[in-house]
Amino acid sequence: MDTEIQLDLVQQENYRFEAHFDNPALPVLTTDEPPPLGADAGPNPTRLLTTAVANCLSASLLFAMRKFKNEPGPLHTHATASLVRNDQGRLRVGGILVTVQLGVPWAALKQPGRVLSQFEEFCVVTQSVRAAIPVEVRVVDSAGAALPPSAG
Repeated sequence: MDTEIQLDLVQQENYRFEAHFDNPALPVLTTDEPPPLGADAGPNPTRLLTTAVANCLSASLLFAMRKFKNEPGPLHTHATASLVRNDQGRLRVGGILVTVQLGVPWAALKQPGRVLSQFEEFCVVTQSVRAAIPVEVRVVDSAGAALPPSAG
């Protein structure tokens, strides 16, 4: 298991950077700020943070589902980062809401309550971010329903 992640950022123009990762098989990622600073040629750091939280939660849920011999169908995850101003008037991420929708109904799953009770704890990014930013997570089935209390 890797204990370090390394990357190099190379400025291309204004606020546009290329991220080169420590695995040469990974493609270069272009990042940029939206106008008026940049040209929106790639995701900015706030989008990347939101993506990291949403992706980590989705992967962790998928792993937990499969651990209990479930196939949750294709997952669809929607994340919203709320931007707020701090006391000095500077923008900050005030919270992130993540909704993961399963591709199957709850009735098709084994032990969904056990899965939901533990999957977030294994998400490295979310648990790290939660030290500073509230992260709310919702998991719904293919019909958009939350897990019934009796199934927990």
